[in-house]
Amino acid sequence: MTSRHRSSESVNSLSPRRRTVVKAAAATAVLGAPLAAALPARAAADTPAFLHGVASGDPLPDGVLLWTRVTPTAEATPGSGLGPDTEVTWVLAKDKAFTAIVAKGSVTATAASDHTVKADVRGLEPATDYWFRFSAGGTDSPVARTRTAPAADAAVSGLRFGVVSCANWEAGYFAAYRHLAARGDLDAWLHLGDYIYEYKTGEYAARGTVVRPHAPANEIITLSDYRIRHAKYKTDPDLQALHVKAPVIAIWDDHEFADNAWSGGAVNHTEGAEGTWTARKAAAKQAYFEWMPVRPAVEGTTYRRLRFGKLADLSLLDLRSFRSQQASTGSGSVDDPDRTITGRAQLDWLKAGLKASDTTWRLVGNSVMIAPFVIGSLSADLLKPLAKLLGLPQEGLAVNTDQWDGYTDDRRELLAHLRANAIRNTVFLTGDIHMAWANDVAVDAGTYPLSASAATEFVVTSVTSDNLDDIVKVPEGTVSAVAAPVIRAANRHVHWVDTDRHGYGVLDITAERAQMDYYVLSDRTNASATSSWARSYRTRSGTQKVERTYDPV
Repeated sequence: MTSRHRSSESVNSLSPRRRTVVKAAAATAVLGAPLAAALPARAAADTPAFLHGVASGDPLPDGVLLWTRVTPTAEATPGSGLGPDTEVTWVLAKDKAFTAIVAKGSVTATAASDHTVKADVRGLEPATDYWFRFSAGGTDSPVARTRTAPAADAAVSGLRFGVVSCANWEAGYFAAYRHLAARGDLDAWLHLGDYIYEYKTGEYAARGTVVRPHAPANEIITLSDYRIRHAKYKTDPDLQALHVKAPVIAIWDDHEFADNAWSGGAVNHTEGAEGTWTARKAAAKQAYFEWMPVRPAVEGTTYRRLRFGKLADLSLLDLRSFRSQQASTGSGSVDDPDRTITGRAQLDWLKAGLKASDTTWRLVGNSVMIAPFVIGSLSADLLKPLAKLLGLPQEGLAVNTDQWDGYTDDRRELLAHLRANAIRNTVFLTGDIHMAWANDVAVDAGTYPLSASAATEFVVTSVTSDNLDDIVKVPEGTVSAVAAPVIRAANRHVHWVDTDRHGYGVLDITAERAQMDYYVLSDRTNASATSSWARSYRTRSGTQKVERTYDPV
């Protein structure tokens, strides 16, 4: 079955050269077994409903990608493979009241794409706020704001992005999304991976306790499973609130597939008993592109590049599709030049893009930490839980081989490229590790600070996923007070690490500096959790060094 779309139409007030391009969501899939997802409300038998919110993403100077999922009938639950073809119209305007409509169109939602739809709208003005909504069968979706990127050659005074990663449904509530949505000042928000988690219920929760059960209850393996899990996450009110306030720019990490995923498998995948990795990975990718407002890039991956005027470009990486198996599983040395985290084509693409960039800042959306890291002389009671958090052998290797530390040849080549070509102002934006970090990216951590820093890195903590104090099950702040000084002593390029708290970041960029403000939540298990500013770090243009600053933007 193939999704169909009718041509969209521009409103008469648009100039003839303006146009709107609409693409329906991809719909080439073998349907999984029909299963019902838990929904916030049942659609009436004959009344379409928008139960999973609306979203936008991947802003361009002249366009943006719009997304929704329609539930056309009560039985057409996510992953079920049921439900009729349904026409979904959309409209985009310059005002929230839709008195200044600039584009509209329609797409057909089908069971083949799980009744998700996308509209890739073009012909818009750069650096402009727009509002949009979808409609089906007389029902309107919520109204959402989106924003286009600045023109490629525009002089941009500033940019502001929310930055998040690692949002585990069963470990708590997504208050971080609610607080970002309340700001009202974001050009976009970056999700650096682990938007969903694949585990069966109870396997990975909040200090072992399920705060709220996800769906399905089983570990997700089939296309239907992945669809149902994405759908469950999309019912979260705080996630919906953030999606209606600003466009998202997302990459995947491992849990969109399975824990510690690599090109040929994952720690949390048993070949045979859980089918083939090839089929599971294909199902995970299909569901991701159906349920996320993300444009598929090279070879159906998430590596791609966006530009924000002359101020910044953003290279987004896919560090799961092409990587070699992690060394900690017995597949070779971390220094083996034949092992890769990026794959040859992606690394060449990244190097070429960084060298050719003419923007003030080169941002890299990076799912796992690139700064070198050694554990140092942590006490045994902290070393073991840290190893567990990092996915290390709990005796032996003192390195996280799932990060760039496990693929040192790729990192060496990339940092040497930055140095050899005098490429300045490269800032890695990272998630995954469930801790907050502010790092210089040292060329040689062993001799730092005598050796150079080639770039800087801001790592955001988890939205809800367990961090170090949760694993040890001690009061928040207890572990960080002991571990942070030891980690910094052994890693002199690390300016700050907070091992214990949950939250998010706000990245603010001007020509003079890139600054990350770190915010923490009062209690991830409380749906009404408050947010407070914790710390701020910045890198000033031309320095390739991180420094503390004492006020958020």
